[in-house]
Amino acid sequence: MPVWRRNLIVCWFGMFVTGVGMSQIAPVLPLYIQQLGVDHADSVARLSGFAFGITYIISAIFSPVWGMAADKVGRKPMLLRASLGMALIIGCMGFAQHVYVLIGLRLLQGTVTGYGTACTTLIATQTDREHAGYALGTLSTANIAGSLLGPTIGGFIAENLGVQNTFFVTGILMLIAFALTLAFVKESFTRENNKTLRMKEIWGSVPQKSLTLTLFVTFFILSVALYSIEPIMTVYVTQLSQTASHVALIAGLTFSASGLANIMAAPRLGRLSDRIGAHKVILFALIAAGLIFIPQAFVRSPWELMGLRFLLGLAAGGLVPSVSIMVKKITPAALTGRVFGLNMSAGYLGVFGGSVLGGQVAAAFGTRYVFIVTSGLLLINAALVYFKVYRKLNAISLAAAE
Repeated sequence: MPVWRRNLIVCWFGMFVTGVGMSQIAPVLPLYIQQLGVDHADSVARLSGFAFGITYIISAIFSPVWGMAADKVGRKPMLLRASLGMALIIGCMGFAQHVYVLIGLRLLQGTVTGYGTACTTLIATQTDREHAGYALGTLSTANIAGSLLGPTIGGFIAENLGVQNTFFVTGILMLIAFALTLAFVKESFTRENNKTLRMKEIWGSVPQKSLTLTLFVTFFILSVALYSIEPIMTVYVTQLSQTASHVALIAGLTFSASGLANIMAAPRLGRLSDRIGAHKVILFALIAAGLIFIPQAFVRSPWELMGLRFLLGLAAGGLVPSVSIMVKKITPAALTGRVFGLNMSAGYLGVFGGSVLGGQVAAAFGTRYVFIVTSGLLLINAALVYFKVYRKLNAISLAAAE
Protein backbone atom coordinates (compact mmCIF):
# COMPACT_ATOMS: atom_id res chain seq x y z
CA MET A 1 0.00 0.00 0.00
CA PRO A 2 1.40 3.45 -0.89
CA VAL A 3 2.52 5.55 2.09
CA TRP A 4 0.09 8.37 1.25
CA ARG A 5 -2.87 5.97 1.29
CA ARG A 6 -1.83 4.41 4.61
CA ASN A 7 -1.39 7.88 6.11
CA LEU A 8 -4.83 8.81 4.78
CA ILE A 9 -6.54 5.81 6.40
CA VAL A 10 -4.99 6.46 9.82
CA CYS A 11 -5.57 10.23 9.64
CA TRP A 12 -9.18 9.71 8.57
CA PHE A 13 -9.88 7.56 11.61
CA GLY A 14 -8.11 10.02 13.91
CA MET A 15 -9.93 13.04 12.50
CA PHE A 16 -13.28 11.25 12.71
CA VAL A 17 -12.72 10.37 16.36
CA THR A 18 -11.52 13.92 17.06
CA GLY A 19 -14.72 15.30 15.52
CA VAL A 20 -16.78 12.91 17.63
CA GLY A 21 -14.81 13.91 20.72
CA MET A 22 -15.49 17.60 20.11
CA SER A 23 -19.23 17.23 19.50
CA GLN A 24 -20.44 14.07 21.25
CA ILE A 25 -20.95 15.98 24.46
CA ALA A 26 -23.78 18.13 23.02
CA PRO A 27 -26.76 15.84 23.83
CA VAL A 28 -25.35 14.61 27.15
CA LEU A 29 -24.14 17.92 28.59
CA PRO A 30 -27.44 18.96 30.19
CA LEU A 31 -27.85 15.50 31.74
CA TYR A 32 -24.28 15.43 33.05
CA ILE A 33 -24.50 18.95 34.44
CA GLN A 34 -27.67 17.97 36.28
CA GLN A 35 -25.84 14.95 37.70
CA LEU A 36 -23.12 17.31 38.92
CA GLY A 37 -25.65 19.13 41.11
CA VAL A 38 -27.08 21.94 38.94
CA ASP A 39 -30.88 21.83 39.24
CA HIS A 40 -32.24 25.12 37.90
CA ALA A 41 -33.25 24.78 34.23
CA ASP A 42 -31.89 28.21 33.22
CA SER A 43 -28.54 27.46 34.86
CA VAL A 44 -28.33 24.07 33.14
CA ALA A 45 -29.00 25.67 29.73
CA ARG A 46 -26.51 28.50 30.30
CA LEU A 47 -23.72 26.25 31.56
CA SER A 48 -24.36 23.68 28.81
CA GLY A 49 -23.99 26.32 26.11
CA PHE A 50 -20.84 27.70 27.70
CA ALA A 51 -19.25 24.26 28.16
CA PHE A 52 -20.03 23.29 24.55
CA GLY A 53 -18.91 26.54 22.91
CA ILE A 54 -15.72 27.21 24.86
CA THR A 55 -13.88 24.28 23.26
CA TYR A 56 -14.43 25.69 19.76
CA ILE A 57 -13.45 29.24 20.74
CA ILE A 58 -10.21 28.08 22.37
CA SER A 59 -9.52 25.74 19.43
CA ALA A 60 -9.84 28.69 17.04
CA ILE A 61 -7.15 30.52 19.05
CA PHE A 62 -4.72 27.60 19.31
CA SER A 63 -5.14 26.05 15.86
CA PRO A 64 -2.72 28.49 14.15
CA VAL A 65 -0.25 27.97 17.01
CA TRP A 66 -0.18 24.22 16.46
CA GLY A 67 -0.06 24.80 12.70
CA MET A 68 3.10 26.85 13.22
CA ALA A 69 4.55 24.10 15.41
CA ALA A 70 3.75 21.52 12.72
CA ASP A 71 5.74 23.52 10.17
CA LYS A 72 8.73 23.64 12.53
CA VAL A 73 8.90 20.16 14.11
CA GLY A 74 6.80 18.02 11.79
CA ARG A 75 3.18 16.96 11.50
CA LYS A 76 3.44 13.49 13.07
CA PRO A 77 4.57 14.87 16.48
CA MET A 78 1.53 17.16 16.43
CA LEU A 79 -0.76 14.20 15.67
CA LEU A 80 0.68 12.30 18.63
CA ARG A 81 0.45 15.30 20.97
CA ALA A 82 -3.16 16.07 20.07
CA SER A 83 -4.48 12.49 20.14
CA LEU A 84 -2.84 11.61 23.47
CA GLY A 85 -3.80 14.94 25.03
CA MET A 86 -7.44 14.63 23.99
CA ALA A 87 -7.59 10.99 25.14
CA LEU A 88 -6.45 11.94 28.64
CA ILE A 89 -8.60 15.07 28.94
CA ILE A 90 -11.81 13.53 27.58
CA GLY A 91 -11.31 10.50 29.82
CA CYS A 92 -10.89 12.79 32.84
CA MET A 93 -14.26 14.41 32.09
CA GLY A 94 -15.90 11.18 33.21
CA PHE A 95 -14.40 11.71 36.68
CA ALA A 96 -15.50 15.36 37.06
CA GLN A 97 -17.16 16.09 40.42
CA HIS A 98 -18.14 19.71 39.77
CA VAL A 99 -19.53 21.54 36.76
CA TYR A 100 -16.66 24.04 36.70
CA VAL A 101 -14.15 21.17 36.59
CA LEU A 102 -16.00 19.93 33.50
CA ILE A 103 -15.87 23.40 31.92
CA GLY A 104 -12.16 23.64 32.74
CA LEU A 105 -11.51 20.31 31.04
CA ARG A 106 -13.48 21.44 27.98
CA LEU A 107 -11.26 24.52 27.89
CA LEU A 108 -8.13 22.34 28.11
CA GLN A 109 -9.52 20.18 25.31
CA GLY A 110 -9.56 23.27 23.11
CA THR A 111 -5.91 24.03 23.86
CA VAL A 112 -4.60 20.58 22.86
CA THR A 113 -6.53 20.27 19.60
CA GLY A 114 -4.65 20.52 16.35
CA TYR A 115 -5.06 16.97 15.10
CA GLY A 116 -7.14 18.14 12.15
CA THR A 117 -4.68 20.87 11.16
CA ALA A 118 -1.72 18.48 11.32
CA CYS A 119 -3.62 15.79 9.37
CA THR A 120 -4.62 18.17 6.60
CA THR A 121 -1.09 19.57 6.32
CA LEU A 122 0.45 16.08 6.35
CA ILE A 123 -1.82 14.77 3.60
CA ALA A 124 -1.45 17.98 1.55
CA THR A 125 2.36 17.90 1.67
CA GLN A 126 2.97 14.13 1.50
CA THR A 127 0.53 13.22 -1.30
CA ASP A 128 1.47 13.55 -4.97
CA ARG A 129 -0.41 16.02 -7.15
CA GLU A 130 -2.29 13.26 -9.01
CA HIS A 131 -3.98 11.99 -5.84
CA ALA A 132 -4.15 15.24 -3.83
CA GLY A 133 -7.79 16.04 -4.65
CA TYR A 134 -8.99 12.54 -3.81
CA ALA A 135 -6.94 12.40 -0.59
CA LEU A 136 -8.00 15.82 0.69
CA GLY A 137 -11.60 15.15 -0.34
CA THR A 138 -11.65 11.88 1.56
CA LEU A 139 -9.94 13.43 4.60
CA SER A 140 -12.38 16.33 4.70
CA THR A 141 -15.25 13.92 5.30
CA ALA A 142 -13.72 12.69 8.54
CA ASN A 143 -13.99 15.78 10.73
CA ILE A 144 -17.38 16.83 9.33
CA ALA A 145 -18.78 13.31 9.68
CA GLY A 146 -17.38 13.01 13.20
CA SER A 147 -18.78 16.38 14.21
CA LEU A 148 -22.21 15.71 12.70
CA LEU A 149 -22.48 12.10 13.89
CA GLY A 150 -20.95 12.89 17.29
CA PRO A 151 -24.19 14.01 18.96
CA THR A 152 -25.96 10.84 17.77
CA ILE A 153 -23.09 8.63 18.95
CA GLY A 154 -22.89 10.45 22.28
CA GLY A 155 -26.62 10.15 22.83
CA PHE A 156 -26.60 6.44 21.97
CA ILE A 157 -23.73 5.66 24.37
CA ALA A 158 -25.31 7.74 27.15
CA GLU A 159 -28.66 6.01 26.75
CA ASN A 160 -27.23 2.49 26.72
CA LEU A 161 -24.07 2.71 28.86
CA GLY A 162 -24.55 5.83 30.97
CA VAL A 163 -23.47 9.45 30.62
CA GLN A 164 -20.01 9.05 32.16
CA ASN A 165 -19.12 6.18 29.84
CA THR A 166 -19.56 8.54 26.88
CA PHE A 167 -16.29 10.19 27.89
CA PHE A 168 -14.49 6.92 28.64
CA VAL A 169 -15.42 5.36 25.28
CA THR A 170 -14.32 8.48 23.37
CA GLY A 171 -11.06 8.62 25.34
CA ILE A 172 -10.31 4.98 24.46
CA LEU A 173 -10.98 5.70 20.77
CA MET A 174 -8.52 8.62 20.92
CA LEU A 175 -5.91 6.30 22.49
CA ILE A 176 -6.42 3.91 19.58
CA ALA A 177 -5.89 6.84 17.17
CA PHE A 178 -2.67 7.69 19.05
CA ALA A 179 -1.40 4.10 18.78
CA LEU A 180 -2.26 3.82 15.07
CA THR A 181 -0.57 7.17 14.35
CA LEU A 182 2.56 6.12 16.24
CA ALA A 183 2.76 2.78 14.45
CA PHE A 184 1.69 3.51 10.89
CA VAL A 185 1.94 7.20 9.93
CA LYS A 186 5.12 7.96 8.00
CA GLU A 187 6.37 11.46 7.29
CA SER A 188 9.27 12.73 5.25
CA PHE A 189 9.98 16.04 6.98
CA THR A 190 12.96 18.36 6.72
CA ARG A 191 13.10 20.96 9.45
CA GLU A 192 13.83 24.48 8.28
CA ASN A 193 16.05 26.60 10.49
CA ASN A 194 14.32 29.86 9.65
CA LYS A 195 13.49 32.26 12.48
CA THR A 196 10.03 32.09 13.97
CA LEU A 197 7.73 34.48 12.15
CA ARG A 198 5.11 36.59 13.87
CA MET A 199 1.55 36.38 12.59
CA LYS A 200 1.93 39.71 10.74
CA GLU A 201 5.05 38.41 8.99
CA ILE A 202 3.34 35.13 8.13
CA TRP A 203 0.40 36.96 6.57
CA GLY A 204 2.84 39.21 4.72
CA SER A 205 4.44 36.11 3.18
CA VAL A 206 1.14 34.83 1.76
CA PRO A 207 1.28 35.62 -1.98
CA GLN A 208 -2.47 35.89 -2.74
CA LYS A 209 -4.01 37.47 0.34
CA SER A 210 -7.39 38.37 -1.15
CA LEU A 211 -7.91 34.86 -2.50
CA THR A 212 -6.77 33.24 0.75
CA LEU A 213 -9.06 35.46 2.83
CA THR A 214 -12.01 34.62 0.57
CA LEU A 215 -11.34 30.91 1.14
CA PHE A 216 -11.26 31.48 4.92
CA VAL A 217 -14.61 33.28 4.73
CA THR A 218 -16.03 30.44 2.63
CA PHE A 219 -14.97 27.81 5.18
CA PHE A 220 -16.38 29.94 8.01
CA ILE A 221 -19.78 30.37 6.33
CA LEU A 222 -19.92 26.68 5.40
CA SER A 223 -19.40 25.77 9.06
CA VAL A 224 -22.05 28.30 10.11
CA ALA A 225 -24.48 26.77 7.62
CA LEU A 226 -23.88 23.18 8.71
CA TYR A 227 -24.25 23.95 12.41
CA SER A 228 -26.93 26.66 12.41
CA ILE A 229 -29.61 23.99 12.69
CA GLU A 230 -27.97 22.17 15.64
CA PRO A 231 -29.69 24.12 18.45
CA ILE A 232 -33.11 23.93 16.78
CA MET A 233 -33.14 20.45 15.23
CA THR A 234 -35.01 18.70 18.04
CA VAL A 235 -37.49 21.58 18.32
CA TYR A 236 -38.14 21.59 14.56
CA VAL A 237 -38.54 17.82 14.36
CA THR A 238 -40.99 18.00 17.27
CA GLN A 239 -43.01 20.63 15.40
CA LEU A 240 -43.06 18.45 12.27
CA SER A 241 -43.82 15.14 13.98
CA GLN A 242 -47.32 13.80 14.38
CA THR A 243 -46.24 11.90 17.50
CA ALA A 244 -43.95 12.71 20.40
CA SER A 245 -42.27 9.28 20.38
CA HIS A 246 -38.70 8.79 19.11
CA VAL A 247 -38.21 12.53 18.51
CA ALA A 248 -34.62 12.44 19.77
CA LEU A 249 -33.74 9.53 17.47
CA ILE A 250 -35.37 11.15 14.43
CA ALA A 251 -33.61 14.44 15.19
CA GLY A 252 -30.26 12.66 15.45
CA LEU A 253 -30.82 10.83 12.16
CA THR A 254 -31.89 14.05 10.44
CA PHE A 255 -28.83 15.90 11.68
CA SER A 256 -26.55 13.02 10.68
CA ALA A 257 -28.02 12.67 7.16
CA SER A 258 -25.83 15.48 5.83
CA GLY A 259 -22.75 13.83 7.37
CA LEU A 260 -23.48 10.54 5.60
CA ALA A 261 -23.99 12.31 2.27
CA ASN A 262 -20.78 14.27 2.81
CA ILE A 263 -18.82 11.04 3.25
CA MET A 264 -20.23 9.76 -0.05
CA ALA A 265 -19.73 12.94 -2.09
CA ALA A 266 -16.48 14.54 -0.93
CA PRO A 267 -13.94 12.10 -2.46
CA ARG A 268 -15.72 12.20 -5.83
CA LEU A 269 -16.01 15.98 -5.82
CA GLY A 270 -12.36 16.18 -4.76
CA ARG A 271 -11.44 14.29 -7.93
CA LEU A 272 -13.73 16.60 -9.92
CA SER A 273 -11.86 19.60 -8.48
CA ASP A 274 -8.62 18.14 -9.81
CA ARG A 275 -10.15 17.81 -13.30
CA ILE A 276 -12.12 21.02 -13.81
CA GLY A 277 -10.71 23.34 -11.15
CA ALA A 278 -11.51 23.72 -7.46
CA HIS A 279 -12.88 27.26 -7.94
CA LYS A 280 -15.67 25.95 -10.18
CA VAL A 281 -16.69 23.25 -7.70
CA ILE A 282 -16.70 25.78 -4.83
CA LEU A 283 -18.96 28.21 -6.71
CA PHE A 284 -21.53 25.68 -7.88
CA ALA A 285 -21.53 23.83 -4.53
CA LEU A 286 -22.23 27.10 -2.69
CA ILE A 287 -25.13 27.92 -5.01
CA ALA A 288 -26.56 24.40 -4.70
CA ALA A 289 -26.25 24.39 -0.90
CA GLY A 290 -27.83 27.84 -0.64
CA LEU A 291 -30.81 26.79 -2.75
CA ILE A 292 -31.27 23.49 -0.88
CA PHE A 293 -31.63 25.34 2.42
CA ILE A 294 -34.73 27.23 1.22
CA PRO A 295 -37.20 24.31 0.93
CA GLN A 296 -36.09 23.06 4.37
CA ALA A 297 -38.08 25.97 5.80
CA PHE A 298 -41.30 24.70 4.20
CA VAL A 299 -41.22 20.93 4.81
CA ARG A 300 -44.24 19.19 6.34
CA SER A 301 -42.61 16.06 7.79
CA PRO A 302 -39.29 15.03 9.36
CA TRP A 303 -38.66 12.66 6.44
CA GLU A 304 -38.81 15.51 3.92
CA LEU A 305 -36.34 17.43 6.09
CA MET A 306 -34.08 14.38 6.31
CA GLY A 307 -34.05 14.02 2.51
CA LEU A 308 -33.15 17.68 2.00
CA ARG A 309 -30.41 17.45 4.64
CA PHE A 310 -28.99 14.51 2.69
CA LEU A 311 -28.98 16.60 -0.50
CA LEU A 312 -27.30 19.41 1.43
CA GLY A 313 -24.52 17.01 2.45
CA LEU A 314 -23.97 16.06 -1.20
CA ALA A 315 -23.55 19.73 -2.13
CA ALA A 316 -21.42 20.62 0.89
CA GLY A 317 -19.17 17.65 0.14
CA GLY A 318 -17.62 19.64 -2.68
CA LEU A 319 -16.70 22.63 -0.56
CA VAL A 320 -14.22 21.50 2.09
CA PRO A 321 -11.92 19.46 -0.20
CA SER A 322 -12.00 22.16 -2.88
CA VAL A 323 -11.11 24.86 -0.35
CA SER A 324 -8.25 22.67 0.95
CA ILE A 325 -6.98 22.04 -2.59
CA MET A 326 -6.95 25.76 -3.36
CA VAL A 327 -5.28 26.66 -0.06
CA LYS A 328 -2.56 24.11 -0.82
CA LYS A 329 -2.01 25.45 -4.35
CA ILE A 330 -1.66 29.11 -3.38
CA THR A 331 0.36 28.66 -0.16
CA PRO A 332 4.18 28.35 -0.04
CA ALA A 333 5.24 24.93 1.31
CA ALA A 334 6.97 26.46 4.35
CA LEU A 335 3.71 28.13 5.45
CA THR A 336 1.29 25.29 4.74
CA GLY A 337 0.69 24.28 8.37
CA ARG A 338 0.19 27.85 9.55
CA VAL A 339 -2.25 28.75 6.77
CA PHE A 340 -4.20 25.51 7.26
CA GLY A 341 -4.26 26.34 10.97
CA LEU A 342 -5.86 29.70 10.22
CA ASN A 343 -8.35 28.00 7.92
CA MET A 344 -9.23 25.51 10.67
CA SER A 345 -9.73 28.43 13.07
CA ALA A 346 -12.27 29.88 10.65
CA GLY A 347 -14.09 26.54 10.71
CA TYR A 348 -14.13 26.36 14.52
CA LEU A 349 -15.46 29.91 14.75
CA GLY A 350 -18.11 28.93 12.20
CA VAL A 351 -19.24 25.99 14.34
CA PHE A 352 -19.63 28.27 17.34
CA GLY A 353 -21.16 31.08 15.28
CA GLY A 354 -23.63 28.74 13.59
CA SER A 355 -24.88 27.38 16.90
CA VAL A 356 -25.35 30.89 18.26
CA LEU A 357 -26.94 32.21 15.05
CA GLY A 358 -29.43 29.34 14.82
CA GLY A 359 -30.59 29.79 18.39
CA GLN A 360 -30.88 33.57 18.17
CA VAL A 361 -32.74 33.63 14.84
CA ALA A 362 -35.14 30.92 16.01
CA ALA A 363 -35.84 32.81 19.24
CA ALA A 364 -36.40 36.13 17.47
CA PHE A 365 -38.28 35.11 14.32
CA GLY A 366 -39.14 31.41 14.47
CA THR A 367 -37.47 28.12 13.64
CA ARG A 368 -38.14 28.15 9.89
CA TYR A 369 -36.33 31.47 9.41
CA VAL A 370 -33.02 29.85 10.39
CA PHE A 371 -32.98 28.10 7.00
CA ILE A 372 -33.80 31.29 5.09
CA VAL A 373 -31.05 33.28 6.83
CA THR A 374 -28.51 30.50 6.29
CA SER A 375 -29.46 30.26 2.61
CA GLY A 376 -28.89 33.99 2.24
CA LEU A 377 -25.41 33.70 3.78
CA LEU A 378 -24.41 30.91 1.39
CA LEU A 379 -25.69 32.74 -1.69
CA ILE A 380 -23.92 35.96 -0.63
CA ASN A 381 -20.77 33.90 -0.20
CA ALA A 382 -21.30 32.45 -3.69
CA ALA A 383 -21.40 35.99 -5.09
CA LEU A 384 -18.18 36.83 -3.21
CA VAL A 385 -16.47 33.72 -4.61
CA TYR A 386 -17.67 34.56 -8.13
CA PHE A 387 -16.20 38.07 -8.10
CA LYS A 388 -13.08 37.40 -6.00
CA VAL A 389 -12.09 33.88 -7.11
CA TYR A 390 -14.01 32.44 -10.06
CA ARG A 391 -13.63 35.31 -12.55
CA LYS A 392 -9.98 35.83 -11.66
CA LEU A 393 -8.95 32.17 -12.02
CA ASN A 394 -11.07 31.67 -15.14
CA ALA A 395 -9.32 34.62 -16.77
CA ILE A 396 -5.93 33.14 -15.86
CA SER A 397 -6.97 29.74 -17.31
CA LEU A 398 -8.16 31.32 -20.56
CA ALA A 399 -4.97 33.36 -20.89
CA ALA A 400 -2.86 30.24 -20.33
CA ALA A 401 -4.88 28.33 -22.95
CA GLU A 402 -4.18 31.01 -25.54
